[in-house]
Order: sequence, then structure tokens, then C-alpha cells
Amino acid sequence: MRDYSIRAAGPDELEGARAVMLDTVYRDFHTGYVPRWHADIIDPAAAYLAPARHTLLVALDPEDGTVVATGALDSRGPAHPPNPRELAERYPCGETAQLRRIYVRPEHRRRGLARRLVGELLAFAAADGGYRSVYLHTDPAVPGAEPFWRSIGKVVHDERETTGGASSVVHFEIPMGR
Repeated sequence: MRDYSIRAAGPDELEGARAVMLDTVYRDFHTGYVPRWHADIIDPAAAYLAPARHTLLVALDPEDGTVVATGALDSRGPAHPPNPRELAERYPCGETAQLRRIYVRPEHRRRGLARRLVGELLAFAAADGGYRSVYLHTDPAVPGAEPFWRSIGKVVHDERETTGGASSVVHFEIPMGR
């Protein structure tokens, strides 16, 4: 069993983190880079390192020190549009810790990295003291994503039920004290 280290990303890890994130949006989401959705991937320093209430974590392979997983948190709630208005109202910016970019390279999956990253992000949110809820959304078409998030949080809105299949985004709330 590898002993991965998880830590806050610094300037030296940004290139590796960006590569994990871009590979994921191309391979797993099949969208490629979409500027309005993925600007934080291109400039993770501005999105996650500069703001005090945001963070970007990386998991490093103990054998070669490469970034093999990412996890981020910011203080932006879900925007309306594209998300339903009731979610934007329930999870307002500033009071909501939004989990983002919980991505693990395929060859490093099933080793507890995503769960460890989420635990560290929840600890970060709790230590901040200003967040009242933790929110995220996922694409259930990504292998393992929906069951993973269901094991940690509760579904607060499943767009498959309200859009007739036009959208497949599932929204979750994660207990902060987890």
C-alpha cells in the first residue's frame, strides 16, 4: 500500500494539479476545457491559493512525488443559471463551502484518496468558521462518482428527475462535521 501525502498545493504543484484536472475533464467528462466552467483549472493559483477562504489540495505519489489527485474548496455557492434558483438561494456565496475538482488519476483510484481529500477539505471548512454548509455537484455518468458522493452526503437535487433527462447533474450537501 502506498503512503500518499496530501497537502495544500504550492506553486511547485500547480502544473501537476492542472494536468490531473485537465486530463479528467477530457477523459471522464468528455467535455474538454470549457472556459466558463473550467477557468479555475487554467489559473488555480488565483482561484484557490490567493483567496484566504479557498484551498487546493494535492495527493502526491510517494514513489516519484507526482500529483495524482486534487481536491479544492471555494466560497462560491452554485450559480443560477445554470443551476436551479432554489440551490443558489439555499447555498449562498460566502456561507457555502463548495467542493470542487475532487479528481484522482485512474491508476490511483480505489485507494481512499478521494475520501481523504474530502476529509481534509471538510476540516479546512470547519476551521474557517464562516461556512454554514458544504455543497457540491457531480456528473453521475462519471464511473463511481455518484455512489461515492452518496456514501458521504445527501442528494439535495437530482436534475435527472426535473429535466426529463436533459441534464444529469446531481447536487449534494455534505455534513460539515463528518
